Amino acid sequence: MLMDRLGDEHLGLRTRTRDWTWDEVVRESAARGALAQSLRQPGPFHIGVLLENTPEFTFWLGGAALTGATIVGINPTRRGKELEAEVRYVDCQLIVTDSAGREKLADLDLGLTDDRFVLVDDASYVDSVAGHVTEPQVADGVDASTLFLLLFTSGTTGMSKAVRCSQGRITRLAYANCAKYDIDRDDVCYCCMPLFHGNALMGLWAPALSAGATVCLVPKFTASGFMPDVRYYGATYFTYVGKALGYLMSTEETPDDADNTLTHGFGTEASPGDKTEFSRRFGAKLYEAYGSSEGAGSIRLDPAAPTAALGRPANENIVIVDPETLEECPRAVLDEYGRVLNSDEAIGEMIDKAGAGRFEGYYKNESAVAERIRHGWYWTGDLGYVDEAGFIYFAGRKGDWIRVDSENTSALMIEHVLRRHPKVISTGVFAVPDPRSGDRVMAAVEVADHSDFDPEEFAVYLAAQADLGTKAAPRFIRVSTSLPVTGSNKVLKRALQTEGWRCDEPVYHWVGRGAPVYTLMTDADRDALEKEFDEHGRTRFL
Repeated sequence: MLMDRLGDEHLGLRTRTRDWTWDEVVRESAARGALAQSLRQPGPFHIGVLLENTPEFTFWLGGAALTGATIVGINPTRRGKELEAEVRYVDCQLIVTDSAGREKLADLDLGLTDDRFVLVDDASYVDSVAGHVTEPQVADGVDASTLFLLLFTSGTTGMSKAVRCSQGRITRLAYANCAKYDIDRDDVCYCCMPLFHGNALMGLWAPALSAGATVCLVPKFTASGFMPDVRYYGATYFTYVGKALGYLMSTEETPDDADNTLTHGFGTEASPGDKTEFSRRFGAKLYEAYGSSEGAGSIRLDPAAPTAALGRPANENIVIVDPETLEECPRAVLDEYGRVLNSDEAIGEMIDKAGAGRFEGYYKNESAVAERIRHGWYWTGDLGYVDEAGFIYFAGRKGDWIRVDSENTSALMIEHVLRRHPKVISTGVFAVPDPRSGDRVMAAVEVADHSDFDPEEFAVYLAAQADLGTKAAPRFIRVSTSLPVTGSNKVLKRALQTEGWRCDEPVYHWVGRGAPVYTLMTDADRDALEKEFDEHGRTRFL
């Protein structure tokens, strides 16, 4: 794909300060590839990149493609020992970063000497690149099987794993996603999601490269900068994740919202309400799709699909099964509000019976690979259901399953209800243990200011939501003005779940039966609750 752009004078890459044609992008990439080759040492040719969305990130992607190196996008939201362990695990022999990134890594033992760090804002860097200018070509031995990316999973409900992605896979995805999300050479693709994550790489950068469309970079997503950037670049296409879309929809509506160039976008895990409101306010069509860094499993978009549905299974191999019986789950029966009436039977795990051949595995983690590939099938680790019309729905990650009073509840469905509240910007719902048995539902909601949360009003709101099951109303609500997120702007639920009701932010709880009544939880309340665990022999769950 990159060599197809050699000699292409179409605008390839834009920032607020400079533009490059595609031919220039390829030549800049070749110089970085040659620089990497000059610094190569024995061992895996893995290059860590710790940068915001800058031209240098894309040039190093291109350089790696030409030379057969593997890019490891380092998550800038990681810290300390967790970051140290991730970087060491993937065997980076070189790290490309800037002075800010180097400072972040300074106290970590990465097993690398100072000369193994390339600082793109160092005074000598420009000369180093200039000294390696070369005619672009593909190195010997580079083919479709060459490992191109190690993508860390989001780590929203568990520890991250490094997903293998070959040059062949990223190429196939590029062309497939152009067709799927209607991306062509005339599109101006606004890249506000981080380039170390599959959303931006597979949903925007690679498709734009394959089509010769224009990529417009901003360092990172901001809700306030989104529409000014779109208008500045004349952007027609963008990618998003649910939390980012939630931030956009929390901005004040203006009469000229629809006065923009956007025509379409692609993303995942946005609430149905946010998708509908975005299209109304900004006049752009959103392709909401199911996907993961691992890549196996496929959904076919269908314009006739209900708002909450993903589409239809792409083929007969994409099914929802009961993980214990291995039998396909019966069709979901939905009430007038879209609530699943037979959730215990209908909700199961999404699998791809033919996906084992497409999944390229995790780096140095065979136990995780074995968890994905069982009985010859690829197990997504995600919950779903299929309605009577054959449409498939995403019901959350496997770790999002909450069992209350012997009934299973989907955290994602509860999140959709909470997100509809006009004051809620973002939310994460997760299980906390019950002192007697099973789980209780806990929610963390993000609001602009703590005064925006009125416990009495919120309880009335929940009681009025016809699609919120009787066992699904949160027993605990943590109120925050800044929920922890992954580097790809997904709510970091494992961190919230670890803290539970023992956190440094206000937590409201509902005691008793009947309609929800929330009161501020005190230290005495926490001590009394935890004493219940001791009385019932369940302290081990705390």
